[in-house]
Amino acid sequence: MEKLKHRWGLTSNFQVLLIIIVFSVNGSFAAWIAKPVTQFIGLDYDTTNPWLFWPIRILLIFIIYQITLPLVGFCFGQFNFFWNFFTKKLLKRIGFRRIV
Repeated sequence: MEKLKHRWGLTSNFQVLLIIIVFSVNGSFAAWIAKPVTQFIGLDYDTTNPWLFWPIRILLIFIIYQITLPLVGFCFGQFNFFWNFFTKKLLKRIGFRRIV
């Protein structure tokens, strides 16, 4: 626990617990949101080739996860942590250096 606190720049074990909870809740939330999005774009598990369906579904989950991570972090009071350590790095890698 101390290694995580030091690495992430946190001050309490409670913050570490909240951040781990945000990761897990957001993963489930992203998978839950990806189902209607997949159906909206016309991909159905029963009618689409699995070699096409699953890569697209996993890509959607990844994108939704990145977008919702700061939002779920906000709900748990950890927005600054997720904005600074994850979203800013992702946006910089994509090429949006001026936004962050």
